[in-house]
Amino acid sequence: MIKIIPVLTRKQRNQFIRFPWKVYRSDAQWVPPLLRDSKEMLNTKKFPFFEHSEAAFFLAQKGTEIVGTICAILNNRHNQIHNQNLGFFGFFEFIDDVEVSRALLETALKWCGERGLDAMRGPANYSQNETCGLLIDGFDTSPMVLMTHNPPYYQTHYEQFGLTKSMDLLAYRLTTAEKFPARLIRTAEKLKERSTITIRGMNNKDFKNEIQRVKEIYNQAWLPNWGFVPLTEAELNHLAKELHTGYDPELALIAEKDGKPVGFSLAMPNLNPAIKAANGRLFPFGLFKILREAKKVNSLRVVIMGVIPEYQKQGIDSMFYLESYKRALAKGYEWGECSWILENNKMMNRALQMLGAKVYKTYRMYDMSL
Repeated sequence: MIKIIPVLTRKQRNQFIRFPWKVYRSDAQWVPPLLRDSKEMLNTKKFPFFEHSEAAFFLAQKGTEIVGTICAILNNRHNQIHNQNLGFFGFFEFIDDVEVSRALLETALKWCGERGLDAMRGPANYSQNETCGLLIDGFDTSPMVLMTHNPPYYQTHYEQFGLTKSMDLLAYRLTTAEKFPARLIRTAEKLKERSTITIRGMNNKDFKNEIQRVKEIYNQAWLPNWGFVPLTEAELNHLAKELHTGYDPELALIAEKDGKPVGFSLAMPNLNPAIKAANGRLFPFGLFKILREAKKVNSLRVVIMGVIPEYQKQGIDSMFYLESYKRALAKGYEWGECSWILENNKMMNRALQMLGAKVYKTYRMYDMSL
């Protein structure tokens, strides 16, 4: 008998946060989240998502044992922007027991139905601005920074319940050992010579204003994309705070046209191997372990790349790729991941394939009608 318990107390919240350690205890590829970050995300009074939307958290209990977690989500901004009436689910973790996964999904569906929603989508830990997508291939390597990981059996449980594919999110791998295609180098260099577009790294001394420039680009460039929700001011500030500790300003590139910011590309050092060493805790020794392991990082993830609509298809993406490649090579990075890319984003997929990048992980979003 599975009992579903709403998360209402501090003890229940801690059980919710700590449960993944049970699922992944024998998974060598899993990267434990920092407990500090998990607690912050579940703080409905302070986390910026809850300024405009709502969510409910649930535990699954079998006997005296916690065996699963799920979060049911109403993202008002998504529904307003896309003119939809969707609910979402996230933070969905469970042991390999169909009775458990079914009880949790039924709970999330019921919660969405009580709010008059038409369908449910996930997994998304609130929105696509946070971590999202179910890993369906590429289980043999650890996830990159800010990407998800899960056991292979999750997909079977999803699909047995009746969830169906909505969209695939692709992760490409590219090594610096592979030479940047000469034809693309020539194209990027010609564009640089002929246009007044310049590429520069972010100015760390003017970080606050730089973030505002990035926000304007981000919210314009990605607006047409499937499922995209623009960041609020509070969400931007929170994200900036999180990124500031782990980003390299020389790998955060802004494209400008006559001094006007028109594009942005962010490659972040993949600190996940260092974070993994901390096993969720910064203190008393976790921070020391992270700092020690961070020196060994040899990979990075291209998290964001976009150009505002009126400057798209002018080759700025090629300029970004070349500049990122040159800087990564100079800094000694051996390989990188470009993720995630919507499977229907033909322009981005084609560009990455021309670079010689290969899809090595696929993440899937699922829908279910109520």
